[in-house]
Amino acid sequence: MDWGTELWDQFEVLERHTQWGLDLLDRYVKFVRERSEVEQAYAKQLRNLVKKYLPKRLPKDDPEAKFSQQQSFVQILQEVNDFAGQRELVAENLSLRVCLELAKYSQEMKQERKMHFQEGRRAQQQLENGLKQLETSKRKFERDCREAEKAAQTAERLDQDINATKADVEKAKQQAHLRSHMAEESKNEYAAQLQRFNREQAHFYFSQMPQVFDKLQDLDERRASRLGAGYGLLAEAELQVGPIIAKCLEGMKVAAEAVDAKNDSQLLIELHKSGFVRPGDVEFEDFSQPMNRAPSDSSLGTPSDARPELRGQGRSRAKRWPFGKKTKPRPPPFSPSGGSLPSALPNGPPSPRSGLDPLALLSEISKSVKPRLASFRSLRGARGTVVTEDFSHLPPEQQRKRLQQQLEERGRELQKEIDQREALKRMKDVYEKTPQMGDPASLEPQIAETLSNIERLKLEVQKYETWLAEAESRVLSNRGDSLGRHARPPDPPVSAPPDSDSHKTEGQDDNKASSQEPTSSEEGQDTPIYTEFDEDFEEEPASPIGHCVAIYHFEGSSEGTISMAEGEDLSLIEEDKGDGWTRVRRKQGGEGYVPTSYLRVSLN
Repeated sequence: MDWGTELWDQFEVLERHTQWGLDLLDRYVKFVRERSEVEQAYAKQLRNLVKKYLPKRLPKDDPEAKFSQQQSFVQILQEVNDFAGQRELVAENLSLRVCLELAKYSQEMKQERKMHFQEGRRAQQQLENGLKQLETSKRKFERDCREAEKAAQTAERLDQDINATKADVEKAKQQAHLRSHMAEESKNEYAAQLQRFNREQAHFYFSQMPQVFDKLQDLDERRASRLGAGYGLLAEAELQVGPIIAKCLEGMKVAAEAVDAKNDSQLLIELHKSGFVRPGDVEFEDFSQPMNRAPSDSSLGTPSDARPELRGQGRSRAKRWPFGKKTKPRPPPFSPSGGSLPSALPNGPPSPRSGLDPLALLSEISKSVKPRLASFRSLRGARGTVVTEDFSHLPPEQQRKRLQQQLEERGRELQKEIDQREALKRMKDVYEKTPQMGDPASLEPQIAETLSNIERLKLEVQKYETWLAEAESRVLSNRGDSLGRHARPPDPPVSAPPDSDSHKTEGQDDNKASSQEPTSSEEGQDTPIYTEFDEDFEEEPASPIGHCVAIYHFEGSSEGTISMAEGEDLSLIEEDKGDGWTRVRRKQGGEGYVPTSYLRVSLN
């Protein structure tokens, strides 16, 4: 079924329908154009959002960039940025493949439609002109017939009139004959015009206009098919970026799963571990001694000729009231001559061997405490800290890490300069063998500059190695001091590290003079003050959490460390806390710290 046969008399209907189809095509083009603008605006807003939340500092300058949480967030932002790029690609495809092409196609359709309707209107105009000519010839034939009949009646009337002359009768008969001849000619002309109009009308309705309508039908069907393809392009543009968008979403999911809370906690330790020794116990300052110079039985203080102990035997001096306020570290008192004073009683008057009055001793302690408090505040980090080349303004552990980084960077630069020097030497050899390729003397300045850089970098490497060795020794020393007071953070152990034996020996030597005291005095020394707190916080010896095997020999020469032989089986007491040391226990007895890299560890 076609329009030329079925809709031969619906010219206006076809005109309205084809115009509606082109309007629909234009509306879709406008819709896609606005959709493209929406996608562009959406992508722009997403990019602005990503730009707003991206870190402003470079990753190497931002410590937080090392945390998995921050890295995952940056990865999500990058995936959102890629997602925005896909939205821009959708907008571009819609703009080029739909808007531009369909708009151009719409213009072509409008021109073709206009041409077909102009052809149909010309055919209609020709048919209307033929009809007008037919009507004209018909009216003329009708008029001539009436005049011929009138002339015949006039001639017949004169012929019967006896008063009419013969000339009048002849004239009337001639006039009637003339009118009859004119009517006959009009009749023939009308008949010929009628036949011609019928032929034109048949051609118009059966040939000319059906062709025009069929062309319009083909135009409308092509327009509808192209519009349907445009509808498909809208979905195809989305499907084209679907896999990449799915990868973006999968990347977001992977970034979410990459968050490692444990690793972040360990990284925080590595970034901000200072390496300082924890503050020691605050000693008891007995201000009642100046009033009671001579010891008496009613005095709360302990005898002056003995070294009292605040803790009972077998208890760690590092235990403190857990809900107490954190105190700052206090140094040992110094004598006016610059040397350290003899060991003072933590809860009583000074030892008689010191030779100082208690008031003078308290004055010296006060003078020695003030600068230590100021230095402890500086360890917390103050504004306006002067940055030094050896990073001595940083805590020991951070100083060691920064020096290690600088040493690695200088090593890479040195290797780069050495490689460049070798390349220049090879090029110089080539120039010497084939002078046409270049002048060997032109490379001398570059070689000299490279040698200068190598010497400079070697000096810097040596300088940083020296600083690093000093920093590592300080870290190890601080570690040993910390182990002397706190063998297991945060709770002190029952057994002290190896260096505690020396302290115990010194305490025994200092107490030799007081060993001759009466039994009541010894009992007073062994009885601790505030024993109720210690009893609440006593601990059992630490149980092994795994075992390990020594893969290298290690001499525990530093304080707090322990020696081990290659292949020796050890019990794992405490894992590495990020400082490179692990606490172990030997089967023969004795606990201490050894390098983690010297062990092969397996947990229970």
